[in-house]
Amino acid sequence: MGRQADEDPLSLAIQPPPNETPEQRDSRLQAEALARRISNDIDEELKAEKAALKKKPPVKVLLLGQSESGKSTTLKNFQMNYAKNTWAEELASWRTVVQLNLLRNVHTILDLVSSEMDGTPDSSADSEDETPTPSIDDRQPPLRFTEKHGVLKLRLLPLRSVQKDLEDRLGASSVEENSGYLAGNGMNTPKSKPKSQEVFVRSSGWKTTLRAANGRRSSDARHEAGSVRRTTEVDARRATEVIASCGDDIKTLWEDETVQEMLKRRRVRLDDTPGFFLADIDRIARRDYVPSDNDVMRARLRTLGVQEHKIHFQEGPAAGMDWIIYDVGGSRTQRPAWFPYFDDCDAIIFLAPVNCFDEKLAEDRRVNRLEDSYALWKMICSSKLLAKTQIILFLNKCDLLEKKLRSGVKVNKFVPSLGDRKNDAHTVTQYFAQHFKEIFKHCSPEPRSFRVHLTSVVDPKATSLTLQVVEENVLKAHLRKADLIE
Repeated sequence: MGRQADEDPLSLAIQPPPNETPEQRDSRLQAEALARRISNDIDEELKAEKAALKKKPPVKVLLLGQSESGKSTTLKNFQMNYAKNTWAEELASWRTVVQLNLLRNVHTILDLVSSEMDGTPDSSADSEDETPTPSIDDRQPPLRFTEKHGVLKLRLLPLRSVQKDLEDRLGASSVEENSGYLAGNGMNTPKSKPKSQEVFVRSSGWKTTLRAANGRRSSDARHEAGSVRRTTEVDARRATEVIASCGDDIKTLWEDETVQEMLKRRRVRLDDTPGFFLADIDRIARRDYVPSDNDVMRARLRTLGVQEHKIHFQEGPAAGMDWIIYDVGGSRTQRPAWFPYFDDCDAIIFLAPVNCFDEKLAEDRRVNRLEDSYALWKMICSSKLLAKTQIILFLNKCDLLEKKLRSGVKVNKFVPSLGDRKNDAHTVTQYFAQHFKEIFKHCSPEPRSFRVHLTSVVDPKATSLTLQVVEENVLKAHLRKADLIE
């Protein structure tokens, strides 16, 4: 006979079998009691493990490397992969940074156009640069700028004040001129004009200020900072409105054939620079624009000093643990600030951009950026304070290296020791990796292993796979250091 429709299947499953004997009943009850004890023991063990994780000291990771090596972008990847709730909450705050990056792109072009129209002579290179860029062929016909370009300059003039407002919101005192934003990326700029400005960040407080405009603060905090919040909201709306209204003109400027020819003649690789967004103008110059994950990865905001970021891991082997990741300023003047963090860190992720073999340091045009990375790596590897620290090497910007090699740049022209080896990305990265390995082997205070990864940290999907490996290795190093595993 079928069971009644209102009978509970679970009750049917656990009810005693029919015609159960007393002996069978005793055996069943003993088995059930044993199963309950095992279940309770497992629950208690899980609680104890969770409590132990909370008591464990946080994992400390230091991101090191020269300026524009990808440290902050690596931090963003950690946040996106392991602190997804916080990442989602802060996503809208990055709109201001993306907008500022876009305006820097625009004003770089407008300044170059102005110098051309005013007849300012082209600068082939800085006087201290040992490898000046060849001058442009005088036989080329002059660039034909028309009234259209003058009108574009006038129509885009309001963007100057918008950029100033954005810089003020992110910290007016952090704006620094002559940062080498262009020069450090193989660009030529007229000596008569200031080099592109770059915004520096002293702390993560800018996110709190900008989140206020999106209502992501407690009622008390909103009350205390009400006037600041209202001002921020007005500034944000104005910036977005002006950029949206100028969107078509920005696109016209970027796609103009004369402008593109000017950039080509001046060897300005604007689309290879950090924070390039002109190709995305249709999407960004909108009143309802919200940055995507990829936009945030590409957004450029330089770091000053040492910033501490706490991430509570929500997934993976380190789930439930806190990691403190230190993002440091990489320019020469900021490097002395690294040393106090050496003595208690569990791991160092060192980022060396492999595409910069033909570039010079922004702060010292006599120094090749690849050679500077080698020197920094040697300093890190030979430090006795880091003798037992897990060291991980990211040979970063492999995507830009491949693009540069496809354009015809010969590595052995700048790295003679490469010899007659193939001029392809695989051969070049393996050659660079071997040189880093040799430095590590000869300079390490005691024998130890290290890992090297070929990365393009602006690619979140590929970097996610790399971070999974990094997470496991750093976690093991942390537990070994705490004598929790052998």
